[in-house]
Amino acid sequence: MNNIYTINYKSEIGLIEITGNEEGILTLDFIDKNGNKKYKPDFNSGKLPPLLKECLKQLDEYFKGERIKFKLPLILDGTEFQKKVWNQLSKIPFGKTNSYKDIAVKIGNNKASRAVGNANNKNKIPLIIPCHRVIGSDKKPVGYARGVWRKEWLIEHESKTTQKN
Repeated sequence: MNNIYTINYKSEIGLIEITGNEEGILTLDFIDKNGNKKYKPDFNSGKLPPLLKECLKQLDEYFKGERIKFKLPLILDGTEFQKKVWNQLSKIPFGKTNSYKDIAVKIGNNKASRAVGNANNKNKIPLIIPCHRVIGSDKKPVGYARGVWRKEWLIEHESKTTQKN
């Protein structure tokens, strides 16, 4: 079995913990609630596999408004339904949103809005699998396990990035 490595990235909206190995990213998630811990990314850490260093670089580019698509191998751990939802989330264009109902329809089960929400909640690799781009049918950001305020920030960040490019 491959070694699992962990590194933190300090973003504008909180500390992000990334775990992965030589083959892919396993998890990426916010580990503080307030976004006030001090940490700077270490792009030169010799102990990390190149893949995690690349993940840090791509996160940095994303938060600077220089990256609109992540290009990293992911190791997904979930049910077939969850993977189907996550695959659909990855198709939502940068700077755009879909409703839970939109995703349910696109995966072929227009009555699965609540199940789509549950699959979003189980997403272990947010940002890269952009569950923050899924909003309520009233077009409002709702139901984000990492804090609705983060979802609002991410949607606004992507909108601003799209406008300037």
